[in-house]
Amino acid sequence: MRRYLKRLLIGKPLKSSEEGNQQLSKFKALALLSSDALSSVAYGTEQIVTVLVGFSAMAIWYSLPIALLVLVLLASITISYRQIIHAYPKGGGAYVVSSKNLGKNAGLISGGSLLIDYMLTVAVSVSAGTEALISAVPSLYGHQVGISVVIIILVMAMNLRGLRESASFLTVPVYLFVVMIILMLLVGGYNIMTGQVPYHATAAVGTAVPGITMALLLKAFSSGSSSLTGVEAISNAVPFFKKPHAKNAAATLTIMATLLAIFFGGITFLNYWYGIVPTEKVTVLSQIAQTTFGQGILYYIFQFSTVLILVLAANTGFSAFPILAFNLAKDKFMPHLYMDKGDRLGYSNGIITLAAGSIILTFIFNGTTSLLIPLYAVGVFIPFTLSQTGMIVKWYHDRPKGWIMKAFYNFLGAFISLSILLILFRYRLSTVWPFFIIMPVMYIIFYKINDHYNKVAEQLRLTEEAEIHDFDGSTVIVLVSSVTHVTTGAINYARSIGDYVIAMHVSFDTNPEKEHETEREFKERFPGVRFVDLHSSYRSIASPVVKFTDVIAKNAAARNFTTTVLVPQFLPKKPWQNILHNQTSLRLRSVLNSRENIIVATYNYHLKK
Repeated sequence: MRRYLKRLLIGKPLKSSEEGNQQLSKFKALALLSSDALSSVAYGTEQIVTVLVGFSAMAIWYSLPIALLVLVLLASITISYRQIIHAYPKGGGAYVVSSKNLGKNAGLISGGSLLIDYMLTVAVSVSAGTEALISAVPSLYGHQVGISVVIIILVMAMNLRGLRESASFLTVPVYLFVVMIILMLLVGGYNIMTGQVPYHATAAVGTAVPGITMALLLKAFSSGSSSLTGVEAISNAVPFFKKPHAKNAAATLTIMATLLAIFFGGITFLNYWYGIVPTEKVTVLSQIAQTTFGQGILYYIFQFSTVLILVLAANTGFSAFPILAFNLAKDKFMPHLYMDKGDRLGYSNGIITLAAGSIILTFIFNGTTSLLIPLYAVGVFIPFTLSQTGMIVKWYHDRPKGWIMKAFYNFLGAFISLSILLILFRYRLSTVWPFFIIMPVMYIIFYKINDHYNKVAEQLRLTEEAEIHDFDGSTVIVLVSSVTHVTTGAINYARSIGDYVIAMHVSFDTNPEKEHETEREFKERFPGVRFVDLHSSYRSIASPVVKFTDVIAKNAAARNFTTTVLVPQFLPKKPWQNILHNQTSLRLRSVLNSRENIIVATYNYHLKK
């Protein structure tokens, strides 16, 4: 039943060789990776106006120069991330740039911030989508959290089905939203130029507003900068694009930034002209659409498209979080289970972790977008600042042609991003304080995991010739992943209980060079032991192991012999460290225990530190 449900929800497994077919065209990548950035126009202008209206409705005109400054920042960040895409075509974005140019600590701060931010991306997008839905259907008010949790689970399931399927699913709602925003801006602009919508601004541009302070304007600017969230997602996912990866990713980023600039600027202007003031149950964007289209069918199509893109904007987090977790795991700062690909060639553990974290955040903040956004902005602008500073360092060291101008763009972006951070810390401390607790805890966890993996590698690494002993006994199959002290101990134990020992290794398509190196090293150290390399196109270890052992066990049983499968594993010194290891051995023992004529044994190698 469990297997049937899994296939029904996720689909049949894909071969590793099919991974190239999962890569994206610019058309699909724009839908998959730009939905977060494009959807932020649904709440970006509202965040600016909400801060200004808190002081005086007359202050709404300040939203125009503030929006212009946000667009300057967008241009700088776009240029910077285009440079990052070409400089680091294997992806990784801010984490890789910060690590390579500013050091490991800066990389971990950037990576940790982005991990939090992607969870907030999902929580903010889904909660904003729920609010847009409630604006159109007020009877749903009060059920925000439940609706948001259901949506997160559905988006998680969609991503577990694979990259291309989620991109195909996203294409229609994203492009419907793009068309509806363009239509609203065109109709709104036409109505203004023909005088059908009179000037209703709360105050003319340049009107003196008594008591207005720079602090308030800076607070509004930092809030409006939330419209830039999601811009970095494309640089994290460059390998997802069809070849040439970097060229297609850079082109998609430019298209996304151009659309974002037009949408954000146009919506802010319409809001100013219409004189719209935020209300609790109806979003600013909904009011703009209603003023432009009236209460007819176009308004409801617009609201429907807004709900869809806000909900599905969460998919940007689901695309970027697993890749970032993979890079951190590869560098030994997160558990290695985040490096495992699922049946559909996606990093399933990362997808599930992201969904769980987002659901927790939704409950903590009661699904309220305005409470999530300040913390969301901190998670965005720390990586922005570090990545652009890292690029300045890279240009200074490499000094390619035109490096001074490239460094200037990065400096501008880093300066504005840092300024926004300082504004958030100064004026939004009451809402962003959790960051100062979460980030140090994550930092400590990163180093604890890294220290553990380094100690494990030190203890397992072979430094001298393996000692081989001769024993008699029955057939023993030893599972081998790599050649370490665990392998030596397991082979020796197998020879002590059997006269015929088979070393069995499962190889994948993903890294053939490493698999050949494992076979060569094993045969050098254990020349008298038969080595069997089983190939798995679906990245499954259990299936080929079971098939092979069934054949061996059947032949042995015909001769009245027993077959033992020896599963080697190492035991960490501290109990909590077990979560970082041995998931594969647990799965193998679970599967093998159900087979007839097979004795399953475990060889434990105890680590000392």
